[in-house]
Amino acid sequence: MESRAIKILAPMNKKITVKVIPGHFAAGNSHINLYIDLTTMKTRQSEAAEAAKAMAKQYIISTLVDTIVCLDGCEVIGAFLAQELTLTGIMSMNAHQTIYIIAPEFNTNGQMIFRENFIPLVNGKNIVLLAGSTTTGDTLKRCVEGIRYYGGNMQGISSVFSAVPSVEGIAVHSIFKAKDLPDYESYNIDECPLCKSNHHLDAIVNGSGYIKL
Repeated sequence: MESRAIKILAPMNKKITVKVIPGHFAAGNSHINLYIDLTTMKTRQSEAAEAAKAMAKQYIISTLVDTIVCLDGCEVIGAFLAQELTLTGIMSMNAHQTIYIIAPEFNTNGQMIFRENFIPLVNGKNIVLLAGSTTTGDTLKRCVEGIRYYGGNMQGISSVFSAVPSVEGIAVHSIFKAKDLPDYESYNIDECPLCKSNHHLDAIVNGSGYIKL
């Protein structure tokens, strides 16, 4: 499967790349024909830093941020994003401030959970939600609802890749969009043409990676 990988450069910054693998993948709420591998971006210092610089441009002048809630193992990117937003010497709403970087848990119903010790970092705080890959927006919708339930003030959503422009009326700022990936398609599970043509699933994928079938 990995031998089919294609490297895609970000339109806004050629230092930012993702690998995409063509095939047939089950992605929770949908089936997709391209798996977006963000492993190196989420774990390699140089790539995470470049991604964070691109994301920071959406918030640095105009948005107050107290906490970055990270999904899909994006804590490294989140830490660099916080660093960019608190840099001195630039016109930043967050200069000299401290930004928290946290990751939620999820119950068996897919609902976001924060432990008691994390609730003070959400309740009454200005929140940016950070994701790796957004396919249908269903997960982000539940997360926005969860953050609001815990008293957080949503200030923005960022995702390395997003196939949707907004969630719950909040724009999803992404480095890569569906138009940037070759022939990207997302299908409802019951309407997937790959299933109807008996094309077997290559893997089950989520924000943590993939399991080959």
